[in-house]
Amino acid sequence: MAGTTTKLVGWIAGGLLAVAFIVMASTSQAFAHAALIKTDPADGAVLAQAPARFSLTFSEPVSPLVLTLVKPDGTPVPLTSFRLSDQTVEIDNSRALKSGTHVLSWRVISADGHPVGGSLLFSIGAPSEPPVVSEAVDWPQRSAIWIGKVFLYIGLFLGVGGAFALAWLAGHDRAGQRFVTAAILCGLVAAPLSLGFQGLDALGAPLSHLAQPVIWRTGLGTSFGWTVLIALIALGLGLLSLAGPRAAARPLALAGLAGLGIALAASGHASAAEPQWLTRPLVFVHGAGIAFWAGALVPLGLALKRQTVGAVAFLCRFSWTILPVVAVLATAGVVLAIIQVQTPPALIGTAYGRLLLVKLALLVFLFTLAAVNRWKLTASAEAGSTEVQRRLTRSIGVELLIVLAIFGVAAGWRFTPPPRALAIAAAQPVSIHIHALQAMADLSITPSHAGPVAASMIIMTGDFGPLDAREVTLVLSKPDSGIEPLKRAATKPGDGSWRVDKLVIPVPGRWTVRLDILVSDFEMVKIEAPVDIRP
Repeated sequence: MAGTTTKLVGWIAGGLLAVAFIVMASTSQAFAHAALIKTDPADGAVLAQAPARFSLTFSEPVSPLVLTLVKPDGTPVPLTSFRLSDQTVEIDNSRALKSGTHVLSWRVISADGHPVGGSLLFSIGAPSEPPVVSEAVDWPQRSAIWIGKVFLYIGLFLGVGGAFALAWLAGHDRAGQRFVTAAILCGLVAAPLSLGFQGLDALGAPLSHLAQPVIWRTGLGTSFGWTVLIALIALGLGLLSLAGPRAAARPLALAGLAGLGIALAASGHASAAEPQWLTRPLVFVHGAGIAFWAGALVPLGLALKRQTVGAVAFLCRFSWTILPVVAVLATAGVVLAIIQVQTPPALIGTAYGRLLLVKLALLVFLFTLAAVNRWKLTASAEAGSTEVQRRLTRSIGVELLIVLAIFGVAAGWRFTPPPRALAIAAAQPVSIHIHALQAMADLSITPSHAGPVAASMIIMTGDFGPLDAREVTLVLSKPDSGIEPLKRAATKPGDGSWRVDKLVIPVPGRWTVRLDILVSDFEMVKIEAPVDIRP
C-alpha cells in the first residue's frame, strides 16, 4: 500500500508541476471580470471645482471593497460613503479638493465573485503631474490562490466523487478508501484557505495579512464564500459516507455529490453568465459528472491492481454507467464553452480561450484513452484476463494524470475573464476629455473596439462655456501602423452635440484623435489626445 500511495502522490505532484507552467504563463496579467463602462467625472476630465460625488458604472452589478482618492501630493484618502444603484456605485465627496490632478482608485467585487480594480484621473483647475498609483501582480498571492483551487478540486472531485464511487459502484470493495479519505481531508484544509486567499485578492493584500479578521470577513462576503461553505458540507457528507454505517453510505454520498454541484454553481465565471436559469444547472451537471468520472478512477484502478474479489463487478458497473454520464458532461461543457467564448477567434485571441484550447486538447486525449479502455480492454478485463487488467490499471493511472492537469488549467481561469465579459466591455463606449486653452471637448466612441463605430462630441470653450462652432471635423491618425489620417465632417443633429456616424476604425491600438473646430471664418482651433481602441 505504501508503494502505491507513493506513486499516486508522485502522479499528483507531477501533474501539478506540469500544469503550473502553462497556467502561470497564460495569466501574466490581471484582467477585469466586470467592465467599467462609464465614470463621472470622465477619465482625464479637467473640472472648475471639486465634484460633490463620483460615480462608477459597470457592465454588471458590483459591491465596493476599497475606494480611495489619491491627492496630487500622493496622500490617499479612504472614501467610505457610497450607494449602489443597479450597476452604478455613487460615491460621496464632502472634501474641498485643491488644484491639480487627483486619482480615484477603486476595487470592487464582481458578480462572479472575482475582484476588479482600476483608477481614473481627473484634475481641478489645471492638470498637474499625477501621483503614481501602481497595482503590480502579487505572484506569491496568485500562486497560493491557484494551489488552493487545485487542491480544493482534488478534495471535491477525487474525494467526494471517490466516496460516491465507493458507495454506489464498488459494492463491498474498499480499495482506494484511504486515498479518497486523504483527498477529502485535503479539500477540508484547502476550502477555508481558499476563502482566506479570496479575501486577500479582494482587498489586494499580501499573504502576510492572511491572519487578519477583515481578510476572512471580506472573503466570506463574496459569492465564493457560498461556494466554500457548501463545499465544506459536501466534503463532510463524503467523509461521513466513508466512516458511517453502510446503510447510510449511499444517501450520504449522493447528498455529497449534489452539494459539490451546488457549490460549483454558487460562484464563478460560468455561473455568473446569462441566462443563469441555464448556466447554473449546467455547471451543476458538469461538476457532478466530472466527480462521477474522476472520483472512480483511483478506487477502480487500485481494485484492478490488487485483483480484489469485487474488482470485475466494479469495472462492469462503471463501464455501463459512464457512457450516459460522459454524454451529459460533454453536452453541458460544450454549451458553457459556447456561452463563455462566443466566437472562434476568441479561442486564440484571449487568455481564457487559450486555456480552453489546452483543456480541450487534454480532453481529446482523455476521451480517446477512455474509449480505448471502454471498447478494447474492458470486455477482456471483465472476462478475467490478468494481463488486460494490468494494462487497464496503467491506463487508468494516465487518465488520472490528465484529470489533474485539467484541474490545473481550470484553476487558471480564476485569473482570466471569459471572452463574454470582454465582449461586454468592448461594446461599451470609450470616453475621453480633450482640454486646451482655446477649446475643450468630451468625446465618446461607440463601441470601443475596431470596426464600425460612431463618435459623439460636446464642444466647449476653454473655461467650460458653450461654444457655437461653425464646423467640426474629426481626424483619427495612427502613424505607427502606416494609416493615413481619417477625416470625417461631424453633423449637429440638434441635441447640442456633434456626431460622426458610419465611421470605421480599421485596427486596434492607440490612435491620436484630433478635433478641428471652425470657430469663425478666420479662426480654426485644433485639439487632440490619444485614445485606446480595443481589438
